[in-house]
Amino acid sequence: MRIGLAGCLAVALALNAETGRRAEGGFLYRATLMQAAPGKLLELIDLYKAERTASIARGEEGFFWMRHSQGDHWDLLVLFPMGSYGAYYARDRIEARQRSAAASPDSARRIRDAISRREDVFVWGPPLAETQARFEKSSFFHVEMFQSLPARQDELVKEREMENAYLKALGRPVNLLFVRDAGADWDVFTIGFYRDLKHYAESADIPETAQEAAAKAAGFEDAKHIGPYLRSLISSHHDTLAIAVR
Repeated sequence: MRIGLAGCLAVALALNAETGRRAEGGFLYRATLMQAAPGKLLELIDLYKAERTASIARGEEGFFWMRHSQGDHWDLLVLFPMGSYGAYYARDRIEARQRSAAASPDSARRIRDAISRREDVFVWGPPLAETQARFEKSSFFHVEMFQSLPARQDELVKEREMENAYLKALGRPVNLLFVRDAGADWDVFTIGFYRDLKHYAESADIPETAQEAAAKAAGFEDAKHIGPYLRSLISSHHDTLAIAVR
């Protein structure tokens, strides 16, 4: 099958955008946030279950996903492993996706018709094995999405890393960190992984003295300044609690 000039240009632009962070060892993902059309959520979930089965059958990594419980307005967050732009847009993988689409010509239209709102953001994140292991062991998630203030993106990433050091010192699960490369205007998002709501809420039982010590060890002034410092770096912040899709 022929990819065409437009496809070649897209690949060239993608490869150019990849320069920089890829050298740091990041793994590329596409995060898709979707709001289902009224009454279409369960149908959309079934359609994506079939899409996941088809992607695995053609040799792709299965995507990771979750369903909104409370917070932001999206219904589904789907995290597609890409690895790199060069790998994902290699000719053989493009042609495999084209053959799969040709085998189910109605699938893309049905998915499109079941979605009222969608946004995609390409992000550099942790190695695939780490992401896979965390999703396999978790059923409840805390997603935080940030738009940074101008020229504060790097500091925001550092702050997220400091919060992970804080969580680790307290014996809490650390978040996976994803940093924007292209697409929607979220500069950074993190995913916290938990067994259930009770596991997520256990932080409320940690003594204040332990929180203070962990905050200072992580580089914060103290525990009560973690939130204000974060907010000094961002223009927008959305929180969502979500559950696994099985």
